[in-house]
Amino acid sequence: MLEHLSKAIRNIIDKVSRSRIVDKQLLNSIIIDLQRALLMSDVNVNTVLQISENIREKFEKSKLPEGIDKRKYILKLIYDELINLLGGEYSEELKIQTGKTNIFMFVGIQGSGKTTTVGKVAYMLKKRGLKVGIVCADTFRPAALQQLRQLVKEYNIPVYGEEGGEDAVKIALNGIEHFRKQGVDVILIDTSGRHKEEKGLLEEMKKLASAVNPTEIILVIDASIGQQAYSQAKAFHEATPIGSIIVTKLDGTAKGGGCLSAVAATGARIKYIGTGERIWDLEKFNPPSFVRRITGMGDLRELSRKLEELLKEKELEEMKVDTSKILKGDFTIEEMVKYLESIRKFGRLKKIVSMLPFGHSVPDEILEKTEEDIGKWKYIIQSMTKEEKKHPEIVKRSRIARIARGAGVSEEDVKKLLNQYSLMKKMIKRLRKSRLRKMGLFKMIEGYGY
Repeated sequence: MLEHLSKAIRNIIDKVSRSRIVDKQLLNSIIIDLQRALLMSDVNVNTVLQISENIREKFEKSKLPEGIDKRKYILKLIYDELINLLGGEYSEELKIQTGKTNIFMFVGIQGSGKTTTVGKVAYMLKKRGLKVGIVCADTFRPAALQQLRQLVKEYNIPVYGEEGGEDAVKIALNGIEHFRKQGVDVILIDTSGRHKEEKGLLEEMKKLASAVNPTEIILVIDASIGQQAYSQAKAFHEATPIGSIIVTKLDGTAKGGGCLSAVAATGARIKYIGTGERIWDLEKFNPPSFVRRITGMGDLRELSRKLEELLKEKELEEMKVDTSKILKGDFTIEEMVKYLESIRKFGRLKKIVSMLPFGHSVPDEILEKTEEDIGKWKYIIQSMTKEEKKHPEIVKRSRIARIARGAGVSEEDVKKLLNQYSLMKKMIKRLRKSRLRKMGLFKMIEGYGY
């Protein structure tokens, strides 16, 4: 996510950390590096110049806070400016009122990922224990209804639509009535994709909003449009008040920083960001956490949330993994392999590691190799006796050779699994005793030996 910007910011941090002398020459150098990085991410040039001036002025005129040296102060200034660039310190989610039907209407231009985002939000809300229904009021794209049904079919989320229907307002009202009778908590309405220049479609959006009277209108914006997001958000807001914004496709564009900063400049709140194609690839947006991730400090809050979510997956339960043992660091080698298999199944290994402090330093090839190793480990486990699974410390040279032959792998593969198990147990137990335990974040490295 924003890999180019993230790499550039980390290089700046490394430059400051390695410098023997912190003076105006260093300050000018890192400001130039920062300007280049932000401009490459399509951040508005005037905004970039203002950030540069803020850092320069504060560094040269402000008194150093007590207990902090010049290196740390420069890094703190950069960190604070990046947070301000993204809208400051806030974290919001969709407000669901109990005892009433909550209606959220999704709008956006064609190709923004709006329909996929509706499916992601439905999945997220259902995971929170809410009864959710989707209304497809997109009358311009014939495949919209089929796409929505396909997206959420596996998760038993109902979708209302009218094949061949042309009146979006009528479809929306019929869908709302349909789901109200079923007592759903939340109704999500997917509307037709439109362009900010298309007055007719924007007028339809006004009529739909007026008829439906939604709890909130959500604008979906594609991150790849960069700073153009400012004019897009402004145009939609003028047509009908936008309650919140979801930025999609942040995982596949270099212009994400420009998009996020442009939206923040409108004063609108970004509530969620799309970070992948899978239905669970939707994250609550929190500027400080986001900046921590791109600076290599990790995003422990989001990581903890994702791991909690993973523990509740039906597939994990079916694999009979005792997650309470994993959290305590009191698990068998077989339980560890099952847990790692479940994570790999959901394709989350690289993403979760990236949220660890300095997780970016783990090369992709190592993660890929680990994924390959996990595939071998289940066969190694099958070749072990019950006693060996319970007490892997007894597995020495002769046993290693036997297990390797039975699993069809090398002896090195067996040794690697044993080492991974030992390292993982030590790390989890050490983290439980550390300050991370007080924060409820010791779960951050469940299943990892990094």
